[in-house]
Amino acid sequence: MLVRTVIFLALAVFGSSTDEMQVYDTIIVGMGAAGCTAASVLCKAGKKVLALEAQNRVGGRVNTVPFGSGVVELGAEWIHGDHNSRVYDLAIQNNVTILSQDVSFQVFRSDGTMPDKKMINDLVNYALESVDDPPEEPEPLGQYLTRRLMEYMALKYPSLLEDKDFIDQFLHFMDLVVNNYEASNSWNDITTHSKYMDLKGDLHLSWHKNGYKTLFEILLNTYRDGPGYPNLNLQLEKEVTKITYPQDPAQDVEVTCKDGSTYKARNVIVTVSLGVLKESYETLFAPQLPSSKIESIDNITIGVVGKIILDFEKIWWDTSSGLHGFLWSDEAAKEISYEDRWMRRIEGFELKMGSNTSICLWTAGDATILIETLPEDVVKRKSMELIRRFMGKNKTIPEPIDMLRSTWYSNPFTRGSYTYDNLQTPLHPNAREILAEPIVDSSGAPRVLFAGEATDSHHFSTVHGATDTGHREATRLLPKGKL
Repeated sequence: MLVRTVIFLALAVFGSSTDEMQVYDTIIVGMGAAGCTAASVLCKAGKKVLALEAQNRVGGRVNTVPFGSGVVELGAEWIHGDHNSRVYDLAIQNNVTILSQDVSFQVFRSDGTMPDKKMINDLVNYALESVDDPPEEPEPLGQYLTRRLMEYMALKYPSLLEDKDFIDQFLHFMDLVVNNYEASNSWNDITTHSKYMDLKGDLHLSWHKNGYKTLFEILLNTYRDGPGYPNLNLQLEKEVTKITYPQDPAQDVEVTCKDGSTYKARNVIVTVSLGVLKESYETLFAPQLPSSKIESIDNITIGVVGKIILDFEKIWWDTSSGLHGFLWSDEAAKEISYEDRWMRRIEGFELKMGSNTSICLWTAGDATILIETLPEDVVKRKSMELIRRFMGKNKTIPEPIDMLRSTWYSNPFTRGSYTYDNLQTPLHPNAREILAEPIVDSSGAPRVLFAGEATDSHHFSTVHGATDTGHREATRLLPKGKL
């Protein structure tokens, strides 16, 4: 009995040579939304699946963390739409309550005063709706939205045109709002001509105290103590370093991990982020990827969004708005040192539905990359200076009792948050479709398949887009009628 126990523990720690000797139907590299969806589809169809995840958890760029009075999301936050959404449908089918989050703004100036809330939200909503009404010729999104906003102000709020300070402050604020949606560094880095399409319905549906982690429990059949899938071999902390794919239909794909283990399968679905592909495609694939796919990897842009989440002993903020925004005056901006320039790139904060004592400051682009390198005490102290500057005029704001922050850029297994359509996108309109194409052997059978939000032409940057691509690639491997 003792010998058998020792052998079992050794296999659990070091991996089983028997696992390596098996030939799987499919190996999935990366167990985020795309990978878990692909695994779910294939396992339900009776396929033998090996899933290799480099991190110590499933979820990828979704990361629900216990915090404050419940849970918070360090990654993806919302279900964006309730029509034709695999994510929303799975929640409803499993009786998971989904709540709409208030994303209206209460905005504060840097002197502590508050402009008209109704007007601010009207301008914000007009700008965001104008994205869906692009000009005939591509141009930078910020340039286009500025023009549309000025036209709208002249029509509905003509007195604002005399307030140059407000216009400058609001356009800076609107730039940050767009960046936090797009993961861009500037709204002028984004093209007006994008294939992205919103789903219909509420675009800000929250998993609240359930946490986005629930999606992965549902996908992997472990929700409410489900048994999982007996034909799924899920291995964590298994970083893949080489994918060798054949032209000969009689040969298998071979996947090598950093720990030296190797596995074989008829095909492999690669779901790693575009950031990881950009960093590793030259060494990850043998033979090297086709030039068209390399060009797509180079031409699609992945951005970064950051979160600084603060928890307090009790609620001190107004809960009548879900978002609190900051409008910087020129004078206040000049007081910020070069080292603290990231503070000006914070749009404001969002209330957390999974933890009612917590708030989240959002950042995007270069500021996020810088914040990830700063000491934790500096980030906490400067964040509170920022909040008190805008909101501390008539109240005493307490110190937070805890802080979390995201590290999506510095994480070697993500290297960014999600993709967006940059100014070069109109010159490479099929880049995402090319990235999504499988690599086939001499018989035309798919051997290396690609999934993940970057490979979805219309719903990139979203969890529902990622799940759609996982479903797409899994079904590609199944005979018709087997779903």
